[in-house]
Amino acid sequence: MKVKDTKSFLVKFAYFLESSEKYQSVKRFFYNLLENDDYPYKKYFDFFMIFVILSSVTLLVMDVKHHVPQWLDDLDLYFVTTVFIIEYLLRMWVYSDIHKIIIDEYEEALFFSRDLSFTRLFWRILKNKWEYMTTLSAVIDLLAIFPSYRGLRVLRVLVLFRAFKMLRYTKSLTSFLEVLKNKKFELLTLLTLSAFFIFIAGIMLYVFEGDNDNPNIHNLFDAFYWALITISTVGYGDISPVTTEGRVVTMMIILTGIGLISFVTSIIVSSFSERLGILREDRIVNSLAKKESVTVICGFGLLGRLVAKELAKEGVDFVVIEKEEHMAQLAYSMGYKSICADATSENVFSQLKVKTNVSHVLCLTSDDIQNTFIAVNVKSLNPNVYVTARCSDEEIAQKMRFADVNQVIMPEEIAGMMASVYVGEPVAFEVLLSIIEQKEKIQIDEMEVLPGSFAEGKTVSHINFDELRIILLGVLRGEKKEFVFNPKEDFELHSGDNLVFIGYLTAISNFKRSMQ
Repeated sequence: MKVKDTKSFLVKFAYFLESSEKYQSVKRFFYNLLENDDYPYKKYFDFFMIFVILSSVTLLVMDVKHHVPQWLDDLDLYFVTTVFIIEYLLRMWVYSDIHKIIIDEYEEALFFSRDLSFTRLFWRILKNKWEYMTTLSAVIDLLAIFPSYRGLRVLRVLVLFRAFKMLRYTKSLTSFLEVLKNKKFELLTLLTLSAFFIFIAGIMLYVFEGDNDNPNIHNLFDAFYWALITISTVGYGDISPVTTEGRVVTMMIILTGIGLISFVTSIIVSSFSERLGILREDRIVNSLAKKESVTVICGFGLLGRLVAKELAKEGVDFVVIEKEEHMAQLAYSMGYKSICADATSENVFSQLKVKTNVSHVLCLTSDDIQNTFIAVNVKSLNPNVYVTARCSDEEIAQKMRFADVNQVIMPEEIAGMMASVYVGEPVAFEVLLSIIEQKEKIQIDEMEVLPGSFAEGKTVSHINFDELRIILLGVLRGEKKEFVFNPKEDFELHSGDNLVFIGYLTAISNFKRSMQ
């Protein structure tokens, strides 16, 4: 009866944890704190752990030659060890859900009409947790706890594992290990080859000089030691060949060592060059994820470069997404933040946090179909993002408008209009061109009337544009963006209106400051 009650209690408790929002929230918090690099508070936890690790390692190293004060000894024994134990247990806890194993086992027992087996349940939970405990990082965490115990002084040698714990909290070291892991096959092949050469060279030297010809070679281990330091080009000089045959073997092993070292270096350097691009893009994504209003330029052709140049001049936070690697590298070399990725993929915009941080997306590739896919992709993720798309085909442009693209730009049509203006009214064209190129430091600009600003609720006559040396061209109003050209003096400005004006750059800056 007691066993049955215990089983019933375990099952009920497991279902309670599964349905408990508070429990799930707490576990999710600790998981994010320990494992989720995108969690904003994780970096503070990492800094804290790095400080604790460095402090404990310093204390343990100092205690080897000089006894540290008792309070520091107690701090390391109780505080640091407690922190490491709690972290180890928390990582084991968030690794998997025991209550889900209990529920799965119970529902499986119900399905097959058999009793819930404690033995089966115990081994299944143990196997699940053992998978975590046998990982390299978990083993390092466990071994890092032992050096604190003063009764087992021999365990102080495990202080090295406390330094290894820093691999969890430093991305640079982690990235280095990932590079080595990605080239595991090549490095293992070279290691095997090196071991073979060391074995052969060591035996050859022992055969040629081990028979009392060389007083520094007493056994086969000495020969292998010589082969290792020679092939690594270290050459301490404590063992030198004295026979002609031994010197020939030395020359061969030196040349082999130079070749192997060059090969290893080229593998690691090439792997790092690949990895550095990924790290750079990760840094860009992380930095932009902290911005509240980011503009995304998709495509870095001629139009994309012109737009990027103007946005950089205006001080706008933007990033270039380019599918071609050499074009993404070109954007980076010009000083712009760039990511080599396919803008039609949902993943890249999810990383940039399109739902909260992206305000504008400019689809400026030379392919109309690709621009359409990018626009639809962005709008499906966040309909509030203002999307501008380049298009050459009127039919596709119409489809873009149906897909709720905010603005469709047709460069050929604009070029045709500009050409017609130049032919019919060349003077007006030159004036317009000088304004666009800011040759006379004159600019057409716009400003939104924000809630609570000076301009809200005021009429045009209340704002002395003449005194501010600004010419008001019109007001863009409403969701349909109705343009009111040259509004009358009694025209009242509302929150959300966009004022379109022209003036000198200095006057525009002064006007924007006064309207805040």
